[in-house]
Amino acid sequence: MNPLLAALEAGVDLPDFAAVRPEHVTPALDVVLAQAEAALERTAGAEVAATYEAMSAVLDVSVERLHRVWGAVSHLLEVQDTPALRAAHGDNLARVTDFDTRLASDVRLAAKVRAIAASPATAALTPDRRQALAHTLRDFMLGGAELEGAARERFAAIQARSAMLSQQFGQNVLDATDAWSCDVDEAELDGVPDDVREAARERARADGRNGYRLTLHMPCWRPVVQYAKRRELREHLYRAWAVRASELGDAAHDNGEVLRELVELRQEAAGLLGHASYAHLSLVPKMARSPEEVLEFVRDLARRARPFAERELAEMEGFARDTLGLATLEPWDRAFVAEHLEQQRYAFSGEQVRQYFTAPRVLDGLFALVERLFGVSVRAEPASVWHEDVSFHRLWRDGEPIAGFYLDPYARAGKQSGAWMDDARARWLRPDGRLQRPLAHLVCNFAPPLGARPALLTHDDVLTLFHEFGHGLHHMLTRVDERAVAGIAGVEWDACELPSQFMENFAWEWTVLERLSAHVDSGMPLPRELFERMRAARNFQSGLAMVRQCELALFDMRLHLEPGQAGRATALMAEVAAELSPLAPAPFGRYAHSFTHLFDGAYAAGFYGYAWAEVLSADAYSAFEKAGSDERATGQRYREAILESGGSRPALESFKAFRGREPRLDALLRHQGLTGDQLERPAAVG
Repeated sequence: MNPLLAALEAGVDLPDFAAVRPEHVTPALDVVLAQAEAALERTAGAEVAATYEAMSAVLDVSVERLHRVWGAVSHLLEVQDTPALRAAHGDNLARVTDFDTRLASDVRLAAKVRAIAASPATAALTPDRRQALAHTLRDFMLGGAELEGAARERFAAIQARSAMLSQQFGQNVLDATDAWSCDVDEAELDGVPDDVREAARERARADGRNGYRLTLHMPCWRPVVQYAKRRELREHLYRAWAVRASELGDAAHDNGEVLRELVELRQEAAGLLGHASYAHLSLVPKMARSPEEVLEFVRDLARRARPFAERELAEMEGFARDTLGLATLEPWDRAFVAEHLEQQRYAFSGEQVRQYFTAPRVLDGLFALVERLFGVSVRAEPASVWHEDVSFHRLWRDGEPIAGFYLDPYARAGKQSGAWMDDARARWLRPDGRLQRPLAHLVCNFAPPLGARPALLTHDDVLTLFHEFGHGLHHMLTRVDERAVAGIAGVEWDACELPSQFMENFAWEWTVLERLSAHVDSGMPLPRELFERMRAARNFQSGLAMVRQCELALFDMRLHLEPGQAGRATALMAEVAAELSPLAPAPFGRYAHSFTHLFDGAYAAGFYGYAWAEVLSADAYSAFEKAGSDERATGQRYREAILESGGSRPALESFKAFRGREPRLDALLRHQGLTGDQLERPAAVG
């Protein structure tokens, strides 16, 4: 049987990913699309009663099957892009988008759902179902169900074109990243860590060449611009990274027109739905109430951080001039200068710390923390996977399996950059009475192991792993039985980063790091005095980091709020930097052209959510800081109030259920080291 379809059968717990081939994609989608089409027509007609249970038993079952298959195909394209798989995905993208667009705007279904909502029987539904029903009504409005005639047709065309452009944007970034490389000799790599050099040598050997091959993949690019003493090499790699997928690079991968058209289509779609801009439309299902509130939040946070950023920049410029002999601090110098300044000030280097974080040991420590805090254990199990680096794990509670996840930790060609968590399958008490347990994909891009030695993680890598696992816990620990609001589903997008950023805090606790560290050679845990130096450096250049986050958020919001910005993304980025940051951007920089969060992701007019949710996460973690020996009880309250409730109620209600009050900004400023006489007393954040 087609492995994409076999995974849907009752009693089949896990997909046979290793068996999936590009030729399976279209036949599988032929089946599930036909079933979904038939279910849509049945449910919209008189055959299916206008009750929550009847509609779910017919429509939700078929639509979930379709999205499970399409989700698996889309996931495989992200982690092992090949020409054949890309073609199979592209052949079916328009079909799936067309169905989803028609489903979201079907006036017959919308009328039935409104009838259910108006029925006295609705009061007898569970709170989870009432919340799911409210979201469904809202989503019909956002999906164009109230449009008619030409407006309806145009909206559908925009949805189809936008889906294609988003896919093209991400593929251009991937192709531009994969296509670039440069070969250098050993002398040019002075200062670069040994394992990065060895990986570069292996890449050159694999292509039958001598020397060392450098790429734009993060495990290579980052340490070169951070450690390479040869300034010309840092500049070469920095420029290549900065112009990816733009008119200054390979024209075949230029995202300039893709970006422009995508923003224009979003604005047009918002207008068709009666909104002043795409920013207004995007905020309908979010916590923030208006673009103006977001703009004020971002600018206020940047204003608070700017004095610290200015001081940090002055320190870097002085250190670069007086200690490193650099008369000017260029963009390609910043990571290098920052690394050496941090080494001098705190007497350690990131490379020194990295020797203590082997991937297996870090995972063991993370899993032990999760068991201690939340009362669940993590066990590895054999499973069919898409690459030899991937592992499968099951979460257990009270002797029962409750969820599972795939971990794909290492960078490789054909894999999208960055790190993310994807919903592979949601928790759902299905209409037939079976409980479907959630599955997640956790994907990172760490440097892979070399030879027999385990992979080494930077402390930033450890933070990334904890971050993505926080997303995974939100998805997997839910106790909500209604698929539409279980786990991450239905959670306001500007609150979805709360559990992920919350988990990062534990990667700064001594008791946690002591357990998950072991020197790659000696096996000794991280020394306490080295940890104290790390902790002293925790907020090193946090002002610059916070200002940068605010820059990206303000750029995103203005791009999707203000008319006429679609064709001037680079100029807008420069304007935002001039307003918020003491750092001048590189004139050749084309960051927007590879900003996949906005143009091949779900963060358009929502990137501010990272800072917004960080207010929530810092405040939530402050409860653990005060808990002391009562950490397990606090973890249980957090699990019940936030992780288990998922999207079954507004995020603010979940937060207040945990903290007993609304969130405050002071914990974030304190954690970031952005407090002092320069800052006024923080106000509450809604």
